[in-house]
Amino acid sequence: MGSSVSNPDPLPSVPGDNVCVVRWFTVFSALWLAALGILVALLSRTDIGWSGSWGTFLESLDSTPAAIKLLVFGLYISLCCTFLPLPTGPMVALVSLQQSAVGDSIASTTLLVATVGALASTLANLNDYHAFTLLLRNHKVAKVRDTTFYDKAATWFHKSPFVILIVFNIIPIPVDVIRMLATTARYPRWPFAAANFIGRIIRYGVIAAVTYALGETYGWLSVVVLLGVAVALGIYRVLPGLTRTPSRGKPDNERETST
Repeated sequence: MGSSVSNPDPLPSVPGDNVCVVRWFTVFSALWLAALGILVALLSRTDIGWSGSWGTFLESLDSTPAAIKLLVFGLYISLCCTFLPLPTGPMVALVSLQQSAVGDSIASTTLLVATVGALASTLANLNDYHAFTLLLRNHKVAKVRDTTFYDKAATWFHKSPFVILIVFNIIPIPVDVIRMLATTARYPRWPFAAANFIGRIIRYGVIAAVTYALGETYGWLSVVVLLGVAVALGIYRVLPGLTRTPSRGKPDNERETST
């Protein structure tokens, strides 16, 4: 009687996603509006002058309290998702330039920008997760799961989903199709959020550190560093699992004893 090999990371069953979309967007809206209210209160106590030129804008940012800059930064990043594809890199760089940085050193700036940005991006990506979940409740949209392409993509994704999500959150790409795939494949929300946070804290940390150290002239080098980190992580964790050929026949421990 042959023994079956169990799949350590099986594809979730399709029926029932157990996701309350209304509750999530209610919580997100409440948090966003609360942060906006705090921002308005702080702005009412601060005199920010800006005549319209880039130079005076940076000068006004220099005198703007770090709390206001972080709130504006966080509110903006939390809206950057697939359905509202606003660029994140320029905003990260803006609050990381030495003359307008949210910290007084490269360490404090990198920590603040990376942490606030990663938290905000995780919320935005969870918005994507719940929006895609809502779309997939439509039977016509859900038929994407019946295609051969999806079956192959989902099989690849479930070989190392957590690391794949981290890698694709590090890479600066306009549209992250992996978020769509993770949602369609019913990857659980908590590890989804954790992987997004880890990937984005690396991504924004690199941009902030490079921008603070090299300024806007050479800040573009952060993209090269990000791609290098993502490639290294992918080679180390993702590719081995994708290229490994499953062994057939007896397990290794039986082979060793049957010599």
